[in-house]
Amino acid sequence: MQVSHSVSAVFDDPNLVSVAGLAPVLALAERAGLHQLVGEHLTVAGSAGANATVKIPALVAGMVAGADSIEDMDLLRHGGMGRLFSEVRAPTTLGTHLRGFTFGHVRQLDAVASRLLIALSKQAPLLAGADQVAYLDLDDTMRETHGYAKQGVGYGYSKVKGLNALLAIVSTPTASPVIAGTRLRKGSTNSARGAARMVTDALVTAGKAGAGGMVTMRADSAYYNHDVVAAAIAGGAHFSITARMDPAVRKAIASIGEDAWVTIKYPNAIYDEDEQRWISDAEVAEVPITAFTSRRKAEHISARLIVRRVRRLAAAGTPAGQGELFAAYRHHAIFTDSPQPMLEAETTHRGHAIVEQVIADLKNGPLAHLPSGRFAANSAWLVLAAIAFNLTRAAGAVASTFHAKATTATIRTQLIAIPARIARSARRLRLHLPRDWPWETAWTQLFTSTFGPPGTPTP
Repeated sequence: MQVSHSVSAVFDDPNLVSVAGLAPVLALAERAGLHQLVGEHLTVAGSAGANATVKIPALVAGMVAGADSIEDMDLLRHGGMGRLFSEVRAPTTLGTHLRGFTFGHVRQLDAVASRLLIALSKQAPLLAGADQVAYLDLDDTMRETHGYAKQGVGYGYSKVKGLNALLAIVSTPTASPVIAGTRLRKGSTNSARGAARMVTDALVTAGKAGAGGMVTMRADSAYYNHDVVAAAIAGGAHFSITARMDPAVRKAIASIGEDAWVTIKYPNAIYDEDEQRWISDAEVAEVPITAFTSRRKAEHISARLIVRRVRRLAAAGTPAGQGELFAAYRHHAIFTDSPQPMLEAETTHRGHAIVEQVIADLKNGPLAHLPSGRFAANSAWLVLAAIAFNLTRAAGAVASTFHAKATTATIRTQLIAIPARIARSARRLRLHLPRDWPWETAWTQLFTSTFGPPGTPTP
């Protein structure tokens, strides 16, 4: 393929838009009640909070279209966008709105986000199979920041200077994940801070979004504490958490007999962080354990410890052909009350890695930056990023089975960032889209579903 050299360019067409896919996506948001929820739950005071029912959907729309900063919201103000969408706001207006937020307003926005997810689950097959099995995954990530003007910035566990974002993700064996809860925290915070409350709130949201079957809360060792496990139990969920190698866990592992270990081979190799290598086989065993025995007896939690052991690599410098004096293993323990058989429960826990896909999606989109110097504004930005993520996932689920599992970047490229020319026919706007668009069928399915008669459920 070569470019033709007989080309000229001029920005002069007032009827073109570059993100025609925003029309059905925002129509889906309206059907799910985004504007109404904002009007009911968000009460930012003063002139900065005026017209929140316009500004919040505009911020979400910009994020869906690919904006990762306040300045990028200008993406909503080009060509025929003013004809296709009403009351488009300037980036400065949207930035002023965010700077008017306090912690209480962020919690109000959390209420909007959870209720919108519940409504979207009724408009699109977001959590297929959740009435049988669902997973709630908890994890946090550092969002690197630069400069000295951002509130709450600090060095976290990864030695990166920034702010800490806590996420609660809901998925099923057959459905891609959605975000059930978020919380922005200081960069120097402990990972488990506020995690128990997050589990409680996310389980309520997941239940109302259709997770009525067996729910398992999964997390890594940063969340191995009584309050997080107790919150999962109180919320009616099972738990599966990587156990820290404290004396009680080490003692339990030492009590496992050699004949109890079962050899397993992974169809796809998994990466061992401690060994810094890929492994394709290991041994697994389980043993009963009572955790958190330093607390009062009523707060002790008895379950089972599923342990995977991997033989360590020979020490550097060992002469070739010299046999090892004794076998040395690295152990990875999972504290769980899952009713699944041992090997199935171990496989289920490894599925916790799905949360990394969501974090990568967010950092490839609106969470590429935390745009404000004010902590509350950045907290609101994180919640809006979650709303945009869930809305994009819902649009993909409506469009096709392929897009139901695609990344948000793929959905944005194929269904949202599609150019169109606006014309008027019989008092209606008509979008003229590119001929031979490879994803025409999926886009048409999304468009006809969201612009159908009010009350018509999408497939």
